[in-house]
Amino acid sequence: MTGVNGDLTRLSLNQETIKQWSLPELAEGCVEAGVPGVGLWRAPVQEYGVEAAARLIRDAGLTVTSLCRGGFFTAIDPAERAAALADNRAAIDEAATLGTDTLILVSGGLPPGSRDLFAARERIADALAELAPYAAARGVRLAIEPLHPMYASDRCVVSTLAQALDLAERFPAEQVGVVVDTYHLWWDDTVSTQITRAGAGGRLASFQLADWITPLPEGVLLGRGQLGDGSVDFRWFRERVDATGFTGPIEVEIFNPALWARDGAEVLAEVVDRYRTLVL
Repeated sequence: MTGVNGDLTRLSLNQETIKQWSLPELAEGCVEAGVPGVGLWRAPVQEYGVEAAARLIRDAGLTVTSLCRGGFFTAIDPAERAAALADNRAAIDEAATLGTDTLILVSGGLPPGSRDLFAARERIADALAELAPYAAARGVRLAIEPLHPMYASDRCVVSTLAQALDLAERFPAEQVGVVVDTYHLWWDDTVSTQITRAGAGGRLASFQLADWITPLPEGVLLGRGQLGDGSVDFRWFRERVDATGFTGPIEVEIFNPALWARDGAEVLAEVVDRYRTLVL
């Protein structure tokens, strides 16, 4: 359902968008701006204390829309795989404590020396088979996020929404869903069809926004743009996600040092303005 008169009822601010803010500053800033949701990351939450963070966000009247991240399932070494599974169980427990039903997964890249994308994706499926029931028992759904193909070698061998759905559909929809992130999927001419497929199967777990800007920075991780600064048609994405019946949060997740160097309240005001004019 689209916001009426530019309302913010579905807007969520991912913590990394204003990384310069502490958790208390994030909560206070979102309340003051009328933003009802926050997406959190494990490292700063752990530093603050998971239970303390849960209380802080709850007492502020905010909703945790997602926790990032689990994943990195593609290791071949048995000890590394066991460690990854243990870390993901911890992430699931943290998500449950924070009161979010969505754990975002960055699935992992190719292990050193490997060129076998297909085997890597099968190891993801094997990990999901172990973790999905554990997560479901705690009220958490695993959300596979496809990343742009430039990350396939080192971060995520799941590069398209179709690939993410091919994995998710091996499991019950209430256990494993997918993420639609405009930064990673804007280029794919099949994405409209795949969004429809995800919606029909009840697989849409998270909808995230960031713009694609060039030139990309060295290392590419920190090249996401403020809404409206790049190539993405956000309203086009929102309309297709809405057409599936998805009414969940719309989370703005931007990694950009230029935004982190600015006043946080100013960045958030800009996010809200861009959201109203470009997304709704």
